[in-house]
Amino acid sequence: MFGKFGRKQPKAPHVPSGPPDARAYAIGDIHGRLDLLRALIDEIAADRRANPCQREYIIFLGDLIDRGPDSRGVLDFLLQARNFLPTPVFVMGNHEEMLLRVLERDTDQFRDWLRYGGYECAQSYGVEVGRLALLDSAAAAAFVRRAIPDDHLAFIDSFVDSFQFGDYLFVHAGIRPGVPIQEQKIQDLRWIREDFLDSTVDHQLIVVHGHTISDGPDEQPNRIGIDTGAYTSGILTALCIEGTGRRYLTARF
Repeated sequence: MFGKFGRKQPKAPHVPSGPPDARAYAIGDIHGRLDLLRALIDEIAADRRANPCQREYIIFLGDLIDRGPDSRGVLDFLLQARNFLPTPVFVMGNHEEMLLRVLERDTDQFRDWLRYGGYECAQSYGVEVGRLALLDSAAAAAFVRRAIPDDHLAFIDSFVDSFQFGDYLFVHAGIRPGVPIQEQKIQDLRWIREDFLDSTVDHQLIVVHGHTISDGPDEQPNRIGIDTGAYTSGILTALCIEGTGRRYLTARF
C-alpha cells in the first residue's frame, strides 16, 4: 500500500572514522622491550614512507616500563624519539602511576611494585636489587629513586590520561561503562578490567586500550585491545587508523 517510499528506511550503521587527512598509530604495552619497540618504530616509519599522510600521530598506550628487561632503554629511546616522531602522545599506564607513587609518597607499596615488574625496572637502572631486601620500604624506594634520572620521572609525569582521535578514544585500561567520557575517573582509565572488558555498552566512541593481554588484537564492537604481551610473547602490536580503515603492524622476536 505504502510502497518503498512510504516505509521508514533502516538507518545505516555508523562506521567509526578518524579525522580527515589524518592517521594515528597506537602502540600497545611495551613493558621494557626496547628491541621490539625499535623494530615496530621501523615498521611504522616504512609504512609512513609508503603511504604519506598530511597529519600523523603515534600514541603510546602506557606501561612502557616494568616486567621486561630494559625499561631505562625504552625511556631513553622515547625521550630522543620525540624529536623525530610525528606528534607523539604518551598515555599514562598503571605501571607508570605505580612507579611515581611508590617513589614519591606511597613507599609502603614499594614491595608490591617490585613483585609486579619493578625488579626488572630497577635492574635496568643498574640497581643491585639484592640490596633492596636489606632495606625497609622507604629506604629501598629512596635507593631506587637515586638511580632514576630526573628527566625520566618528569617525562612519565607529563603523560596524559586519554586522547581522542575522531571516533576513537585512546586510554590505557578502559573506561567505566555508562559514565560520560568527561566524568571518567583516573583510577578506571588506568586500572579497570572486567567491568569494561565484559561490557557491550555503546561508549559513543571506540575505546582503544592496552592493559589486558590477548593473543592478538581484540576487536569488539565497542573497543579494541592491543596489548599482545610483548614482555612474554615477544610480540608488540600497533593499530593504524586512517579514515574508516584499520590495519595492524607488528614486531616480533
